[in-house]
Amino acid sequence: MSDTAERPEAAEPTEPEEQHQRQRERRVAALRGARRVLARPGFVSTLRERIALLDGAEELYGLDEPSDMYGNGVVAALEEKTAALLGTEAAAFFPTGTMAQQVALRCWAGRTGNPVVALHGLGHPEQHERNAFSRVSGLRPVRLTDAPRQPTADEVRGFDEPFGALMLELPLREAGYLLPTWEELTEVVEAARERDAVVHFDGARLWECATHFGRPLAEIAGLADSVYVSFYKSLNGYGGAALAGPRTLVEEAKAWRHRYGGQVFQQFPTALSALAGLARELPRLPAYVAHARVVAAALREGLAA
Repeated sequence: MSDTAERPEAAEPTEPEEQHQRQRERRVAALRGARRVLARPGFVSTLRERIALLDGAEELYGLDEPSDMYGNGVVAALEEKTAALLGTEAAAFFPTGTMAQQVALRCWAGRTGNPVVALHGLGHPEQHERNAFSRVSGLRPVRLTDAPRQPTADEVRGFDEPFGALMLELPLREAGYLLPTWEELTEVVEAARERDAVVHFDGARLWECATHFGRPLAEIAGLADSVYVSFYKSLNGYGGAALAGPRTLVEEAKAWRHRYGGQVFQQFPTALSALAGLARELPRLPAYVAHARVVAAALREGLAA
């Protein structure tokens, strides 16, 4: 049999995939053409615009310092800054949030002796990671609820089997970027503690949650045993994520980061863009949230009329 015969043909795009691609192209074109937008995601910018993020990088980190190699230098500086902002003992940089969270929950499973992770059915691992928890990391996700709302303390207390970790996505994107109240969040965390489970926050957009909760980032992150944050969602960086928590957990996570292929040789452009986001975008987020509320109220009033 020839090599050609053995090789399966590439799957043809399905109609829903083609429709989704056309819709995305229309959205990108509209964003690029609009003179005023509420938010302009980095992925719709040109290469020139993205590279310009590093203008003035000498204010963020000493550019005459040696370049990073396998996580030192500017990457280590970013980790230290992230840990300080979140009030944790340490943080580890990861190329993706998917990797960061798999590693975090794998480490917790080893410590609790229970590979079961309780989470929302609309959470990112269940919707967008191709069953990575079970296929790659030896974890078993169980769904507290599939309803378009945050899980409740009663659902955590009343779940019918033990779990080693509770994972909460803040905000819950697929339900419309929903956040609980501070009281609801603390009750859910307490319910998990009653079950001797650790709590991990999927905080891809945690940076902008502080305004909603009315509390500093360190107090929010302090509710959990570990937290993941993104450097491109909200902060406009090139990519990358961080896992923050106890130093012993973070050191173990760095070993697994290497095993998962996340020990990238050099990451200084991404790390510098993350530092730029923390220095320039993070202070602006409260104003962005306030403006979004004004726009939402106007839309609500207009639609009602």
